[in-house]
Amino acid sequence: MNKKEKTVCFTGHRPIKLPWGYNEEEENCIRFKNDLEKIIRNEISNGAKIFLTGMAEGFDMIAAEMVLKLKQEFSNIKIIAVIPCKNQEKKWKVNQQNRYWNIVNQCDKRIVLSEKITKECFNQRNLFMVKKSHCCIACWNGKPSGTGNTIRYAQEYGLKIKVINPEEYKT
Repeated sequence: MNKKEKTVCFTGHRPIKLPWGYNEEEENCIRFKNDLEKIIRNEISNGAKIFLTGMAEGFDMIAAEMVLKLKQEFSNIKIIAVIPCKNQEKKWKVNQQNRYWNIVNQCDKRIVLSEKITKECFNQRNLFMVKKSHCCIACWNGKPSGTGNTIRYAQEYGLKIKVINPEEYKT
């Protein structure tokens, strides 16, 4: 098994497209997180060792925190922050910026792809993660979006794709 076959990337929606928004204490979000944990655990049991997160608000940070939680149990897994550009978090609310840095500082490695925000840096991040992975875990509602583009990249590169539809977690 080569390194790529042990790597999983995450892609997913920002809070505005998630039924619970920023309220991750909501019952539906807790159910979602439990289902996500089962999917990640399954990938670990199938040999996944490295997880790539694009560190966007919403799903990326939820998934990263889940991997950090699981690292307490599985000390051999690693999480890498693939940051599209320096200062991507600067316009976020302070609590989200703090969350971002808390996650980044716990990651095993951070890769910053661009010195400044550009129109293409987010797509470049997504493609970078797909090219390094064998599996993509996505939180996607099926509608055209950056997440949809990343899933298309994953299909083109032959990745195993696991999609969680956030619409299934509405009350």
